[in-house]
Amino acid sequence: MNGLGFTRTRRVETETDRQDALTVLRCTYQDEKGWVLDVEPMFPADDLRRADVSWFLAMKSGMPVGVLRVLYDPPLEQYVKYGLHPISPDIDFAHLISSERIAEVGRFAVLPERRTGIGVVISLMRAATRELVARNCSRLVTDVFENEANSPLGFHTRVIGFKPIATHEIGELRHVGRRVTLLLDLKSAYRTLRARGNRVFRVLTRGWSHAMHQSLAL
Repeated sequence: MNGLGFTRTRRVETETDRQDALTVLRCTYQDEKGWVLDVEPMFPADDLRRADVSWFLAMKSGMPVGVLRVLYDPPLEQYVKYGLHPISPDIDFAHLISSERIAEVGRFAVLPERRTGIGVVISLMRAATRELVARNCSRLVTDVFENEANSPLGFHTRVIGFKPIATHEIGELRHVGRRVTLLLDLKSAYRTLRARGNRVFRVLTRGWSHAMHQSLAL
């Protein structure tokens, strides 16, 4: 199961899909990690009707194996409430909020038995990226735990190109430890991955139209 194929990801649009997504969240966020006491509030039914949020569900052999949420134009002021400690004094959060089309990536979960490869992760990211490009988003922001056993910090920074911009100790999840806030410039990441010419880039952009490539290449 170390390949990048055989996983199918779709946008969550039905109550059945939502229940499948909650199954993944319950297994990971609740039972495995203990980060929440109840996963139901993490994915309320109203999200199915909201235009500012997208959920993606990865399936393998007809079973749910991964989930990811994208929140468009998030209220980034919430990060300030977490007591952010900027890594660089050059980071201007107010400017980012007002001048960039930012989306927040979160609720990222993959079942433990499907973490031996990156196929599920890449499938989720590919589906989400298509919608991010279609919505003309320019930056992505996300939080990861620094020292958690399955932290995606290394993958996000080394492979995808996220940049650490701040740290904080407080967040919405019941985890004791430092969080790292990461920011990704989509155009910069696209150009870097394209220059590498590796399989990750080819899989992430599989099925893209010429216009989609041009939107990030120029």
